[in-house]
Amino acid sequence: MLIHGERITTAETLPVRNPWSGAEIARVPLGDAATVEAAILSSVAAFSAVRHAAPHQRAALLHAIARGIECRKAEFVNMIVAEAGKPVIYATAEVNRAIMTFTAAAEEARRQNGEVLDMDAFATGDGHLGIVRRFPIGVIAGITPFNFPLNLAAHKIAPAIATGNCIVVKPAPKCPLSMLLLADVLVEAGVPPGQVNVITCGNEHVARLVADARIAMVSFTGSPAIGWKLKADAGKKKVCLELGGNAAVIVHSDADVAAAIPMIAAGSFAFAGQTCISVQRILVHESLYERFRAEFAAYVAEKVNVGDPADAKAVVGPMITTEAAELTRRRIADAVAAGARCTGSVGQGSVVPPVILEDVPAGHEACSCEFFAPVVTLHRYAKFDDALAMVNDSAFGLQCGIFTTDIQLAIRAHERLEVGAVLINQVPTFRVENMPYGGVKDSGFGREGIRYAMEEMTEPRALIIRKSAS
Repeated sequence: MLIHGERITTAETLPVRNPWSGAEIARVPLGDAATVEAAILSSVAAFSAVRHAAPHQRAALLHAIARGIECRKAEFVNMIVAEAGKPVIYATAEVNRAIMTFTAAAEEARRQNGEVLDMDAFATGDGHLGIVRRFPIGVIAGITPFNFPLNLAAHKIAPAIATGNCIVVKPAPKCPLSMLLLADVLVEAGVPPGQVNVITCGNEHVARLVADARIAMVSFTGSPAIGWKLKADAGKKKVCLELGGNAAVIVHSDADVAAAIPMIAAGSFAFAGQTCISVQRILVHESLYERFRAEFAAYVAEKVNVGDPADAKAVVGPMITTEAAELTRRRIADAVAAGARCTGSVGQGSVVPPVILEDVPAGHEACSCEFFAPVVTLHRYAKFDDALAMVNDSAFGLQCGIFTTDIQLAIRAHERLEVGAVLINQVPTFRVENMPYGGVKDSGFGREGIRYAMEEMTEPRALIIRKSAS
């Protein structure tokens, strides 16, 4: 672990296994309540110094971190493939995105957004000058999941450094190695001791981290059940939650089907569908349904390769655990028992090949819940407004993709869909580091994306000056 710039070991350790082979690939320290306390104390002590770092100093530090990741790119790629079972093409993309995340944060660190207040907009404000500046809030608890072990950590650490905050990061127990490797880069880049502490401990210690009064904000990415429980336990703290989804894609009657299918296939099945914005529901206009169904199934069978994530041709690798794969098979079987038609095999062990479900009964959990697996459901609709209603008929609202050439329909979707982002002629798995990212309803609370996360991690403070009578 990394606490106050020093590597910390423990007598008790936690095994990390390769999801593809099942082999143990490492053991990491297993922290306890004392570990959490030490990390918090370190960050509290560091905050008094790092909060005063000049924007150019923060920017230089973030650029140094980006360069450090670039220099060790191959190590990070291999680590993500090994611990998460992520196919190498997507692991490479994740590392590239992490470099962009720290680079974007370096640029935003120089732009500490404020505001000049028009005090004389009201008669009572005559003779006054007002400005608003944003200030760091203190120590942040960053809790990250297994599916993007590097870049989702980067999306918490980079804005924290850019705003002069400190952060205690707890990576997922199944995938802590990429974060521990990033800790090396942070130290080499010159991050002040205590500004970023990395602890590996069981999830039972998260409650202590979240409840501690010295923590100013909790930034959590993971399951809805855990996220909303943490929010309830956080009390008066600021909270940012990036949770689950069952993202939909609408393929309207005017869509370019040939262009849409490869994007939708990748958005549905890449990394075994283990992302919160993975395509789960595909809504196709009735005039295109049969064509889309046939061409989509053929494309998936021919182009979506299943296999060893170290193979450059692999699109679908293993699920994170055999237990996760078995749960997916049970849920597929339950949908079929309820009347759904299934295209594709359910695999064995930790591997579930791509599965397409049709005629899933309305309200079945295959549509209403998050699969987090390489499974999609196909649906037909008659009118565009019907499709919008189907997207909104969900407890989740993260992102939605729409394939259409009609700008009026795009605007209507933007105005009516209950989601965090609407993507036209793109899939909901699309994300760029500087865009606001987050959802509504059960999908989350607050926004990430560098500038938006920086706003979450700061507080506005007004300065009102009464000018002299002269």
